[in-house]
Order: sequence, then structure tokens, then C-alpha cells
Amino acid sequence: MQLESFPIAAVRRAFPSLALSDGHRARIYLDNPAGTQVPAAVAEAIARCLLETNANLGGYFTTSVAAGAVVAEGYRAAADLVGAASEREIVVGPSMTALTFALSRSLAHEIEPGDEIVVTRMDHDGNIAPWLAIAQERGANVRWVPFDRSTWRIAPSALAGALSDKTRVVALNYASNLTGSINDVAALCGLIREAGAISYVDAVQYAPHGFVDVAELGCDFLACSAYKFFGPHLGIVWGRQDLLERLHPYKVRPQVDELPAKFETGTPQIELYAGLTATVDYLASLGTQMGAAGNRRARIRAAFEASIAWEVRLARRLIEGLERLKGVSICGLTDPADAGARVPTVSFVHNRVASGDIARALARENVFVWSGHNFALEVVRSLGISEDDGVVRIGAAHYNTLEEIDAALEALKGAIV
Repeated sequence: MQLESFPIAAVRRAFPSLALSDGHRARIYLDNPAGTQVPAAVAEAIARCLLETNANLGGYFTTSVAAGAVVAEGYRAAADLVGAASEREIVVGPSMTALTFALSRSLAHEIEPGDEIVVTRMDHDGNIAPWLAIAQERGANVRWVPFDRSTWRIAPSALAGALSDKTRVVALNYASNLTGSINDVAALCGLIREAGAISYVDAVQYAPHGFVDVAELGCDFLACSAYKFFGPHLGIVWGRQDLLERLHPYKVRPQVDELPAKFETGTPQIELYAGLTATVDYLASLGTQMGAAGNRRARIRAAFEASIAWEVRLARRLIEGLERLKGVSICGLTDPADAGARVPTVSFVHNRVASGDIARALARENVFVWSGHNFALEVVRSLGISEDDGVVRIGAAHYNTLEEIDAALEALKGAIV
């Protein structure tokens, strides 16, 4: 794709919040790893659902039937996003972490004392703590896999060394929410499958930046969060249908045993399903702008092919600028040749100024970033970074511009003087 052809102006027009300012200072949203902005179409879909189809499910009257259609379309949209064979493989809940705790509890029925659960030092705690809890409750042993400090990835050899005939579950991430590095999930899941274990992939940080295909990955479960890819506050888990069908659900007695309802307790947030569909449709519309045709999934693929190239350019600009600043140490890949091996999330520490102080100084300039451990506890521990102060995390999305990156770097110069 020619970078000049990426429709950044049209993309930004789709997001009303990008035009907001505080006083004379435009807002620069580089807090995206913790949650992205939403297109107007998403907010409009949520409002329309609340105003026109606001009813509980299962009734015979108009609004209840319409609400059921909203939920059904939300499942279809999520299935198109990740490449599910059926919408029955989609489970929706309040967040990735909440869903992981719930599904880990179901998987615990297949874990016996002395079995092994593998987790990594690269993951967000949302894909670590649930498995530690299950291991403690079931008397299972936990095996930890470090990340390689040269590639910032989980090395297949390191994972292979942690697997045994006692391994039951392996939890790993697609991309780190702190270092930005992308794992070779297909290769890792191949090893897990050979060991006869179940793979649970956290794709929360990858899904806003890359095309997800669960069939190509060969994983058993994959989790992501809609509010990280320009949608409402929902968590989504794809699971292999045969696994979901056999797992023990925790539910109220009247709830059916059919998928996906058996894993979703209570009335769903119906309006957010409307927003989920609108989010996936936004991605497909971006693919259409890039000249793609065909079904929604084909157009989503084209959208990510275009946005990846744009985000690589943003990440390179950011990393090059950070490397010119004295006292800054980047936690992750910095070689321009590795730009495609990371998402545009860049974390760093300064040798003199605390990360929290830098984030506060940038906030005063209306540059929005995060500081702290960002729930990547094991990453900061592995790097010997203070858990209390952590890192400064700057995360671009496809709606950011080179000018915003430059403005953030200029503000950063003032913050570390």
C-alpha cells in the first residue's frame, strides 16, 4: 500500500472526539492501549438501540424480537472479526479479564492435582491471575516461561521446555501491552497442541492493530476487548466449539445449556452488542475505502493491511524521536527492521525523571499517555523496573498522525528537562 493513500483525514472525521480541544490545546490521544476512541457510528448505534429496541430478550413483542436480532448480529460481527466458523463459538461478557476468570473456572473441572498450567512473564495479569487462582484451588503446578530479552518475544524453545505430559493449559499473549512485541502465536500454539494441552491466547493488544484468524493460529481460545479496537466496553472470547460444548458452565438453573448462552449469565448489555456490530462495520468500511470488495471479513482484512503500514510509520517516528532524547531507555524493539514485529505501543523509562511525573507533565500539554506497570507486573519485574512507578507508555492507533507524534515528542522534551 502506498502510505500516501491511507485515508487518515477520512479516518479522523469518523471519530468526533479527535476534534475536541481543551482551551486552545487539541487533545492528542496516545493512551490507546488502555482504550481507544469510538467512531460516531458506534455511539449512534448504541443510542439507537436504547431508544428504539430497548427490551429484554425472549419476548414475542416487537422490541424484544428486535433486541434479539441486535444480539444475534453482534455475535455474527464478532465471528467475522476473528474468523470463527460459527457465531456459536463467540462468548461475550463485561471484559476480557472477567471472561477469563469465568472460563478458567470451567476449565478447572478438567485439572487435577499435580497437573501443570503454563503462564508467561510477558502477559497482562488478566491472563495470569485467573490461572494462578485455578492452580492454587486445584493443586496444580505453575510453570513460568520468560520472554527473550533480544527478541522481546516468547521463544518457541523456551515454551517447549516448559511443556510436559502433565501440561493442561498454556496462557500466552499475542502482543505485549507494555513492550508491544508480537508473538509467533501459530508456532507456539502448534507446540501446545503437540503436547496435548489447551491454548488460551490474550489478543487484547493485537486485535486493534492486526488481522486475527483463529483458524490460522490453531489456538483453542482467543480473547479480546472491543473497547481496545474502537468499540464499546465488552470482552469477547472465541473458543473451539467442541471445547465450549464440553465445558462445565456456571449459570442459573433456568439458563439453557446451548452455546453461547450457557456461559453468559443474566441479561446481556444489548445496546453494546449494537455498538460491537457498528465497530466491526467501521473496520469493514475502512477496507472498502482501500478498494476492497467482498464480504465483511475480506474488507476487514484489507483495513488492517492498510492500517498496519500506517502504524508502522507512526511507531518508527516515535521510536526514532525517543532515541534522540537523553536518559530515555525504550523497553522493547527499536530496530526499524523490526517495526512489523511490534504493535505501535512503546514504553520507556527515564534515568532521572519518574514515569508518573513525565505522564503528568504530558497531560498538562494535553498529550494523553499512561504510566505505571499497566498490569504487566511480570514484565516490569523481569526488567527490574519499579512496580510503583513503572514505565511511560505511548500507544498509537490508526487514527493518530505523524504531527501528533511530533507534538508528543516536543512535549516530552519539556517534561524531562
